[in-house]
Amino acid sequence: MLKIGVLVSGGGTNLQAIIDRIKEGKLTGVEIATVVSNRKNAHALARAEKEGIDAAWISPRQFESAEAFNQALARHFQDKGVDLVVMAGYLVVLGPAFVRAFEGRIINIHPSLIPSFCGEGYYGLKVHEAALARGVKVTGATVHLVDEGTDTGPILLQKAVEVLPQDTPETLQRRVMEEAEWVILPQAIQMIANRKG
Repeated sequence: MLKIGVLVSGGGTNLQAIIDRIKEGKLTGVEIATVVSNRKNAHALARAEKEGIDAAWISPRQFESAEAFNQALARHFQDKGVDLVVMAGYLVVLGPAFVRAFEGRIINIHPSLIPSFCGEGYYGLKVHEAALARGVKVTGATVHLVDEGTDTGPILLQKAVEVLPQDTPETLQRRVMEEAEWVILPQAIQMIANRKG
C-alpha cells in the first residue's frame, strides 16, 4: 500500500480527483494518510475531514524560520508513515530540508506544459493569463518530481489541452483542471504505486 500525504492550499479539486479515483477503484494500492494545508480555512481540509482523512493546518507563519517550518512539515509526514508527498495545488515553495527528507518521493501538478509558463511567479491564474497573453494554441498540465528548484524536476506525465479563441484565464484554468490535472495526477500516483507494489 502506497501511503500518500497531500499538500494543498485552496479548494482541493485535485485532492477530490484522487479521492474519487480511489473510491471508483481506478486508483488502487493507494491510501491517503494525511492532508496538510498552509491555510487554516482551505476547503481542501473540509473535503479531507468529510472523508475521514487526517487533516492538518501547518503554516510557515506558525514558525520562526522557513527551516523550522520545513522540518515540522517533514516530521508530520514521517510520523504518518507517508511514502509519497503529492503537491496538489500547494502554493508554498518547499525548502531544501523538506525536499531532502523526501528526495525522489515528492510530485507536483503544474497547470502548464513545462518548460512553458513555469518557475517562480507562475502559479494559479497567473499561468493561464501568461498562456493567453503569449497566444499559445495548446497548453495543459504536467506532473513532475520535485527537486530543490521551482518546477525543475524530472517530468513524469503531461497532457495537452487546446486553447479556445474565446478563453478567459478562468475558463482555461477550469478546462486544464478537468481535462488534464484531474486525469494525470491520479495516473502518476498509480504509476508510482505500481512500482512500489
